[in-house]
Amino acid sequence: MSLSQSLQQKLLQKLSPQQIQLMKLLQVPTANLEERIKEELEENPALEVTEESHDDNFEEQQEEFENPDEEYEMDGSEDEYENIDISEYVSDGDDDVADYKLRDDNYPDSDDKKTLPFKIESSFHDVLLDQLGLLSLDEKNFKIAEQIVGSLDDDGYLRREISSISDDLAFRQNVDASDEEIEAIIHQIQQFDPPGVCARDLQECLLLQLRRQLIAGKEVGLAIQVLEKYFEEFTKKHYEKIQRGLNLSDDQLRDVINAIIKLNPKPGGNVGEINKAESYVVPDFFILNTGGKLELTLNAKNAPDLRISEGYRDMLKEYDRGAKKDKRQKEAVMFIKQKIDSAKWFIDMIKQRQHTLLSTMDAIMNYQREFFLTGDETALRPMILKDIAEITGLDISTVSRVANSKFVQTEFGTYRLKFFFSESLSTESGEEVSTREVKKILSDLIEGEEKRKPLSDERLTELLQEKGYNIARRTVAKYREQLNIPVARLRKEL
Repeated sequence: MSLSQSLQQKLLQKLSPQQIQLMKLLQVPTANLEERIKEELEENPALEVTEESHDDNFEEQQEEFENPDEEYEMDGSEDEYENIDISEYVSDGDDDVADYKLRDDNYPDSDDKKTLPFKIESSFHDVLLDQLGLLSLDEKNFKIAEQIVGSLDDDGYLRREISSISDDLAFRQNVDASDEEIEAIIHQIQQFDPPGVCARDLQECLLLQLRRQLIAGKEVGLAIQVLEKYFEEFTKKHYEKIQRGLNLSDDQLRDVINAIIKLNPKPGGNVGEINKAESYVVPDFFILNTGGKLELTLNAKNAPDLRISEGYRDMLKEYDRGAKKDKRQKEAVMFIKQKIDSAKWFIDMIKQRQHTLLSTMDAIMNYQREFFLTGDETALRPMILKDIAEITGLDISTVSRVANSKFVQTEFGTYRLKFFFSESLSTESGEEVSTREVKKILSDLIEGEEKRKPLSDERLTELLQEKGYNIARRTVAKYREQLNIPVARLRKEL
């Protein structure tokens, strides 16, 4: 056996901590940004929020401490100074006490700014934890149950492997749990409401719901058989194969399909939204039409007035002017500088977030100008993430993060940004139109159909082609499914 060495070049893209932090901040909705800032204020006393406009021009002061004299250099990491008590280094005089120590409220009232209220409800995980308290579990099993609930995603699924949950319990909570113990707790949580929660996949989720109905005396035995034996065929709508395999009549097949499509594929998704009329969305942007001129503004909650604490800057200057320092005083200087650097970095991240949000929304507004002027959905142009990325110079993933989690309020209603993105379709004249326009016309056709003789996909295709849209029957079927509209024979009213 021979050994050989070779040189290879690889192009790797690594994100800096600042970029990672910015990506995380971009995903935070406006309703939660205030809480995120509050957390930062509590962790870093060098950071303040104020109503007054304040010039945070501390670049010159920062330069004084970017390259400190050798007497400031210390062994060990900056983490060692996180818990240093610096109170003994602060004068008793009120003039030397940092502003944040003299205030009870870090949040100014903003009645004069354009913001909307949002409803505070129990989260999906809170609902499950409340039910967890009703079980008779010892301390070990309760910790296992808490870990499982915390591992559920927002849709209510347990996507993590049991081995990963076991590792988390061992390393984070010092709990040694076997796979069998974890599995037993999972089965208990699967009996919680909403039905289908804590399933590992869609098949298990639907079966959990059907078995709950079976216990209640409902006739869902055939539906359970279909999901157990023909789940893949059902998802692909190969109903004829299912019908032959289980020897079902047309009526039985219809009952099975109806029983399954009424189930909830995302049991965690509706918790906290029981009464949608009372649920509020906090818009991230406002678009106002003033005489045909569109004006874009950012929700005031996205633009907090943050600054560096005057008290901390004064303390740093005071130490710099002092005589030769002992070790404890050097530690205090390092602690203060670290907190100021962290506060400056967070302020920069918030400003970058504002700039990214505004540039993305401005590009969308101009691209879909006709819609924002008229509110007509058929006026929406075909638009994909790449289009906005090219206009703004941002990465496609960045545009995606903004579009998936942000809302804009217009005079026609409040919309999630991803509403404005769609693929294109060609008409007979060669013009490209938005697939959303086609879906809107398709929905209108089905809504206006005679319910005793619903339109088949073939007939819907013909009607769309008569209107000039070059579209295949399979594409009509795909759009109909995306609109959550069942096939014609299931829409028929007797």
